[in-house]
Amino acid sequence: MAPQQIELSYAIASRGAGRPRIRNPLMELLQAVRESGSISGAARHLGLSYRHVWGELKRWEGLLGHRLVAGDAGQSAQLSEFGDKLLWAERQAQARLAAQIEALHADLERAFALAFNDSIHVLSLHASHDDALVALRAHAAATAQVHLDIQFSGSVDAIRALNQGRCVMAGFHTRERPPLGSLAQRTYKPLLKPGQHKVIGFARRIQGLMVAPGNPLRLSVMADVAGRRARFVNRALGTGTRVLLDELLAEAQLAAPDIAGYAHCEPSHAAVAHAIESGQADAGLGLESAARGAGLDFVPLVHERYHLVCLKTALEQPSTQALLAVLRSKAWQHQLGTMLGYECAASGQVQSLRALLPWWSFRSEKAHASS
Repeated sequence: MAPQQIELSYAIASRGAGRPRIRNPLMELLQAVRESGSISGAARHLGLSYRHVWGELKRWEGLLGHRLVAGDAGQSAQLSEFGDKLLWAERQAQARLAAQIEALHADLERAFALAFNDSIHVLSLHASHDDALVALRAHAAATAQVHLDIQFSGSVDAIRALNQGRCVMAGFHTRERPPLGSLAQRTYKPLLKPGQHKVIGFARRIQGLMVAPGNPLRLSVMADVAGRRARFVNRALGTGTRVLLDELLAEAQLAAPDIAGYAHCEPSHAAVAHAIESGQADAGLGLESAARGAGLDFVPLVHERYHLVCLKTALEQPSTQALLAVLRSKAWQHQLGTMLGYECAASGQVQSLRALLPWWSFRSEKAHASS
């Protein structure tokens, strides 16, 4: 018979519940049978019914393909040879792994202590990948006991996760002054609702072309990338950087087929930089910090705002308020200002969707609705 699969689980108990160990109900049942010498005695010891214990023994015998107890219902019982071997194997494993079990127990207790400590805050965040957000996660945990549970995804997917209740906050980015009728408007406007969503200032950053050292192809705008057939590396559909690229191409009257490598996608700014550094591509759109970190040159193209957004109902949550305090702190704003390609921009300020993303014209929409 093939070896059985072992699955581990744990329980949360009150203090003083006994020495930590990995427990298994079958082993506890077998031990009770051995000590009591009968099924009924085992049932009394475990606080269970005779019928339940007998049924569990038969269920386990069917599952394992071996008899566990010698003796018939209603009579004295003893473990079979296989039952004895199971208990022996379990004791051997517990003895050998005692130190690791203690360490695992301690680690789990430390982790769950966060949930019972009112001075510690945890905030779930789905966000477009950003180097400053990575720095914020470390800074907030070290200075304010605010733990950001970040899952990086595309900007569109991040806002959708927020709207579906899968996170408390989302991170996305747009050009600093996104024009009316832009792809950014068509992408984000259906996902964000004034009065329902609140935008929190985070950072101003630069996106541009990451190129090989010395910029050998002399690339300065997207028209150069197309005209010189530079091998491009792109970001995936649904990312804010892909939205930005498509806007830049439209403004230059270019289309996807004009860019060699438009279909070559990488999951992050760092991955794009690595593709260029390794010679797989000549250029890609990304952050200055990622380019410099890989030893590449950088050609700035646009300023962006990186936004955090939450539902209005989440603003007063303790975790949100704790994060806002971190964002407004001088220590964080100084750190952000030292990062290459970043500036502090209304960090921690709750802002108007209409002011930041001027895509809503309430007066004209109301007039149109009443006409």
